[in-house]
Amino acid sequence: MEINKTILDSNYETIEDGIKAVAMPNSNLFVDPYSNESVDNAPFFYEDVTGDFVLKARVSHDFVATYDACVLLAYDNERLWAKACFEYTDYGTHSVVSVMTNGRSDDANSVDIEGNEVWLQLARRGNVFGIHYSIDGKEYRMARLANLPMGETIKVGLVAQSPLGEGGDRYFRDIELKRISLKNIRNGNE
Repeated sequence: MEINKTILDSNYETIEDGIKAVAMPNSNLFVDPYSNESVDNAPFFYEDVTGDFVLKARVSHDFVATYDACVLLAYDNERLWAKACFEYTDYGTHSVVSVMTNGRSDDANSVDIEGNEVWLQLARRGNVFGIHYSIDGKEYRMARLANLPMGETIKVGLVAQSPLGEGGDRYFRDIELKRISLKNIRNGNE
């Protein structure tokens, strides 16, 4: 995957096996389900993708502040997107978290992960989006499945967020973007 665009200016660098992106202080992408207030100020490195795809990356960070995260994102517009996160939760855990936004955001914690690294995967098949995770980068398990009415061509890529914190480094390694359709989007394995 060649990341060559960003919505916001941000510091990032290409490292041997991926990208190190810097989350800015108080950066996030979220539409509050109560107030309908939108925050859209997190660095987003993306490619335009038409049709079905699978994006995966081995992600890690230091888990300093609540909601710090490495994110894989499928983005149609500021009110229609799917976010797969490896996040420091408000329970003090390192968790695979998903946020689906269709007007307003929801927020769902999935499985807790031991350590600071996990493989995340975000896949599209039609208007169905699957979020998967893997400990070894080989066998994936479903964290979330949702239908979102996105356009045929959307922005797909990486986000570095720190909603309540001072920011920090987010690592995305072994990034792979394939323009394929998963046979079983629930399963998440090709």
